[in-house]
Amino acid sequence: MKTLPVLCCGSETEPLDPAASESLASRFRALSDPTRVAIVNRLASTDECCVCDLTAAFELSQPTISHHLKVLRDAGLVESSRRGTWAYYRLVPDAVRELRHTLGG
Repeated sequence: MKTLPVLCCGSETEPLDPAASESLASRFRALSDPTRVAIVNRLASTDECCVCDLTAAFELSQPTISHHLKVLRDAGLVESSRRGTWAYYRLVPDAVRELRHTLGG
């Protein structure tokens, strides 16, 4: 188990600059919905996932899944590519790494 320092009258860690704080806050806001957390969890278990799989897995309509994916994409957590009529989604590794680092992981 990792031992963390006790802070008093000063900090061993520099505060985040405002731009980094806003970027991280945007990503955490995107994860404030349970469905989006579940989508990110599903994407974390694979290299990429077809939107049709997400629609079937969550038993939600395609427009609802698309809305959640747009929020995640706008926050920079996922990216997509089109193949024919289907879109395939994957996590953005650097974005996930930044969130993990912010939480001390």
